[in-house]
Amino acid sequence: MNNEKLTLEQVLSMDLPNIILYAAPVMIILVALEWIISFYKKKDYYDGKDTFAATTIGIVNVAISASIKLITFGIILFFYNLVPWRIPDTWWSFILCLVWIDFWRYWAHRIAHENRFWWATHVTHHSSEKYNWSVSFRLGWTQHIKIVFFIPVALSGFHPVVFFICHQIEVLYQFWIHTEYIRKLPKPIEYIFTTPSHHRVHHARNDKYLDKNYGSTFIIWDRIFGTFQPEEEQADYGITRPVKSYNPVYLCFHEWMDIIKDIRNSKSLKEVYAMTFVRPSRLEEKRKSFRDK
Repeated sequence: MNNEKLTLEQVLSMDLPNIILYAAPVMIILVALEWIISFYKKKDYYDGKDTFAATTIGIVNVAISASIKLITFGIILFFYNLVPWRIPDTWWSFILCLVWIDFWRYWAHRIAHENRFWWATHVTHHSSEKYNWSVSFRLGWTQHIKIVFFIPVALSGFHPVVFFICHQIEVLYQFWIHTEYIRKLPKPIEYIFTTPSHHRVHHARNDKYLDKNYGSTFIIWDRIFGTFQPEEEQADYGITRPVKSYNPVYLCFHEWMDIIKDIRNSKSLKEVYAMTFVRPSRLEEKRKSFRDK
């Protein structure tokens, strides 16, 4: 098997397809159609300011992705070149890579809900109290540091081109599951794949729905690791500490600002650590415990 090392120039010269960029016009058209249908049916699924904020966040995210392309490629390529083995570039390597990426996306997503530092990169996506296709655009501008969770994929020997194509497919998959209009699908699909029904649960702040259904493309990881919750009652969307703002910058950085504020008010290194890495759902409890000491 060819284990020749690749250079960044070689990877970039392969003219990788930007699937997300090609899909963007279709997604925008679908958002507009869903908005029009919601207006016609008098459904309270959209809010103009909320959608504008989500779209702005999404556009800036595309720009950030483009600007750090060399860094992202360089990280994956560095770890790919560290190992002596290679997975052949065949049709099945794409399927295998997709599943492997999805496994790590599950854990990256779960950690982003269970650790405040990583929650700060993800909270933007959950702060909307609406649930529609435009919400899929709301991805925090600091989310790109989560590339570290995908180093095991590079170390597995998947060609960087295979990695980036599969990762784009994974990201695109998230679009269609952000809607109220697609209800429960046939059981075999609901059992294996993440569906709108599963993801509505994930975006809800109902007590029984909190920190459930982290699956990206496949819901099987939640079933295996005990975080699965079927959709039962109507979801109440948003976060437990609502953010009353439509400012894209504030929506992307408010949690980081709160972390810095808590660090400044901390009276020990132990408190600094706790305020930075506490589980978000236990933040108030932790704050109280340090105040009472």
